[in-house]
Parts: sequence; C-alpha cells; structure tokens
Amino acid sequence: MTTNDIVIADTVAWLERAVIGLNLCPFAKSVHVKGQVHYAVSRATTEEALLEDLIIELKDLAELDAKARDTTLLIAPDGLQDFLEFNDFLERADQALVDLDLDGELQIASLHPHYQFAGTSEDDITNFTNRSPYPTLHLLREDSIDRAVAAFPNPESIFEVNMQTMEKLGAAGWAALKVGRTPAHESDVASSADEHP
Repeated sequence: MTTNDIVIADTVAWLERAVIGLNLCPFAKSVHVKGQVHYAVSRATTEEALLEDLIIELKDLAELDAKARDTTLLIAPDGLQDFLEFNDFLERADQALVDLDLDGELQIASLHPHYQFAGTSEDDITNFTNRSPYPTLHLLREDSIDRAVAAFPNPESIFEVNMQTMEKLGAAGWAALKVGRTPAHESDVASSADEHP
C-alpha cells in the first residue's frame, strides 16, 4: 500500500502542474502559495467509511479560520475507483452538508481519475480538467468562492476557456505533464485487485 505521503505528493504535483500550471482554476494559486490547502487522505474502502472521514473534514474546515485552512482536498486512493459509483456517492456527500447544517457555508466539488462530463466520450480530452490522480472530494468555502468570483472578470468564461486549453494541449501534452499516480501505486492497485476479485 502506498503511503499517504506519496498520495499527497501526487496530488500536489497534479495541482501545481495541471490545475495551476494550465490555469484551470484561476483561484487555486493564491490558496496554494499561502499554504491554505489541507490534504487529507482517507484509506476508506467503503462508502460508509469515506462518509465518516468526509464528515470529520467538513467539521474541521467549518471550525477553522479560513486564513489557516481555506479549502480541503479529501483524497480516497483505496475507494470508489469506478467513476459512476463515485458520482453516485456525491448525493450522500451533499446530504452530509445538509445534515451538518453546513449547506450554504461549504460545498463539495468532485475530481476523479476517470471523470467524464455528460455527453462526452471517455477519452475526450476535455474530461481531463477534472481528472485528479485519485478520487478526490474538494471541500470549499462559499464565502471564498464568492470573493474569488467577484474579483475575477467573466468567471462564467472559465469552463469554456478550460475546454479550449485542453483541446490545444491534447493527449500527448497532458501525458507530458506527468500528473498521474506514482508507478508504485499503480502496481499496488493492480495487485490488490488480483488479490480481491
């Protein structure tokens, strides 16, 4: 099993080279530079266990000052490898926000190694804007989003610009970024799947 440090290192590399490097999220650089991004690794292998870890991280984010922790990336290297199952889990994640009375204060965005927008083919390069090395839940503060959007001209253009960026980059350009899982973890996942059919 790959250590949490490697999982976090892979995620930071992806954030720096893809998300910030390609400017896929214009708001990411500021919180990254200020050290306000918290990386939490969940070793959950079931939805129930991941939900428990998510609730802990939501509570912690809500209780901390934004200057100390503006956003959290909850990374799940061992669970929900199937994108459709991961996508279905988001309903439970959003319900947790409601149950904790944090709906309107925090929100959850989703990232996944097999992310696929509706109406696209699996290998469509535009899907890669949301393809992280591991299944990841991005916990954000509504206030921070509102401030960032207010300071950014034409925020509604971000999605369209990202699509254009990815189309220009192409599959070879994405591969050159080297933002996937470490080879060791890839083999760990394969061997684990062999042991547990």
